[in-house]
Amino acid sequence: MSENNIHTQAAEANFQTEEGKKDFWRATISCWLGTTMEYTDFALYGLAAGIIFGEVFFPESTPVMALLQSFAAFSVGFIARPIGAIVFGMLGDKMGRKFVMVITISLMGLATTCIGLIPSYEKIGAWSAALLVLMRFMQGLGAGAELSGGAVMLGEYAPVKRRGVVSSIIGLGSNSGTLLASAVWLLVLQLDHDDLMSWGWRIPFLGSILIAYIALLIRKHMRETPVFEKQKKQLEKMRKEAFEKGVELQKKDKRSFFARTKAFWVMVGLRIGENGPSYLAQGFIIGYVVSFLSVDKSVATMSVFVASVLGFFIIPFSGWLSDKFGRRITYRWFCILLVLWAFPAFMLLDTKEPWIVGPVIVIGMGLASLGIFGVQAAWGVELFGVTNRYTKMAFAKELGSIMSGGTAPMIASALLSYYGHWWPIATYFAVCAFIGLVSTFIAPETRGRDLNLPEDAL
Repeated sequence: MSENNIHTQAAEANFQTEEGKKDFWRATISCWLGTTMEYTDFALYGLAAGIIFGEVFFPESTPVMALLQSFAAFSVGFIARPIGAIVFGMLGDKMGRKFVMVITISLMGLATTCIGLIPSYEKIGAWSAALLVLMRFMQGLGAGAELSGGAVMLGEYAPVKRRGVVSSIIGLGSNSGTLLASAVWLLVLQLDHDDLMSWGWRIPFLGSILIAYIALLIRKHMRETPVFEKQKKQLEKMRKEAFEKGVELQKKDKRSFFARTKAFWVMVGLRIGENGPSYLAQGFIIGYVVSFLSVDKSVATMSVFVASVLGFFIIPFSGWLSDKFGRRITYRWFCILLVLWAFPAFMLLDTKEPWIVGPVIVIGMGLASLGIFGVQAAWGVELFGVTNRYTKMAFAKELGSIMSGGTAPMIASALLSYYGHWWPIATYFAVCAFIGLVSTFIAPETRGRDLNLPEDAL
């Protein structure tokens, strides 16, 4: 029996023990809450940028320009994410997943809470926007390693045959954050306009500290994955041998840089196909229908809420599909559906009819922000070898994110401002999804791959 098979069977045996199951569920809840924190931040800001921040922080701008400025500040967080991915990813590979995930949840919780304390433009002028940008940067540093860290931890804990479903729990965390944020906003929007603009909008941001606190308590008592705890010495030996072997092979390897880093770039492409459409579907489109089409704010917020509820079924179902039929074919079909959705969606949004606008937003989020994300979690973990999995996966995801999701609402707002029509935005949406589609033809099928292998899948 090979050494890798022994490792795989050991992981399976660990899951069957009572202590192993407790460790698994503790890690699962911790990762779920951490991703909930990250996406509560995203959804809070995305909704606030579309319906609140223009008036609070950029009151002297036109509605379209205020929307652009709000999403420009939003994009700053994505500049920080690759930095956080590299720094915290390296720490995670060297010192363990738990160590890093305690830091990231603390950083995100503090920054999100502080957004709720920033004085408005009327009080301190342009400094309010500057503080907003600073807090977005701090959020980005933590978020850059949070999502990938959770995916790595769950992937390394999960039984091989159920890795897709288990890893999709990360997606449930993102969905929980969106659901929580939209539910809170639905309540806050019941306030009259003056109260909403003066203090009401701050409530969701200040309340996020509770999630961060609970997640932090759980993480402090969480154990490392079996890879880092029960096989640490063996792993260190394996990493040393893999590193020495890798250096030796690298000297002989005459392939180009891009050929040697193929798995990394494939992950970037897959991320663009998911993240761009996702941030457009639940970020920009919310601001578009409210600020540009003048659809009632509650329609957009309720649509996000409904999609988030459905996400608790869509996400694990997509993970199950990837376990049953494979990562590639499942991801590919989501990308195809996103390409097909783009233009009809904006045509239907243009009707301004609430009973049409609502379902269009729900379907878009179901495909772009929920289903495809449920597949990506396990696939991303399996693409990389154990030696530098956390660093490579986190950096690839965040680079793809800054190339698509982080800048997508700002680019879409700029396109809307310049052209005054939706067709360039729909084209941009479809192009992002198409990049993901092309990437599925390059990426290998990794379902069931041994996560103890030192080399990347490509």
